[in-house]
Amino acid sequence: MLAMPYADNHDLPEAVQKHLPSHAQDIYREAFNNAWEQYKEPTKRRDEADREGVAHRVAWAAVKGKYTKSAAGKWEPKLNA
Repeated sequence: MLAMPYADNHDLPEAVQKHLPSHAQDIYREAFNNAWEQYKEPTKRRDEADREGVAHRVAWAAVKGKYTKSAAGKWEPKLNA
């Protein structure tokens, strides 16, 4: 079995670690790793998109489903999520 691209939150890109709270980092990491596996085959990606880029977009979408960025630039949990 292949190792996940991000084994824990300390492996995430610096921008993700710096800006997202711990729980949002968990969401990002899990979504990235799942998308990395799901879109392994190029035929599953649109317009020859690269695997890593697709996985990052999926991860950010997952975070934005549960968190919102305040006017001050802080990521906060959505009340209804």
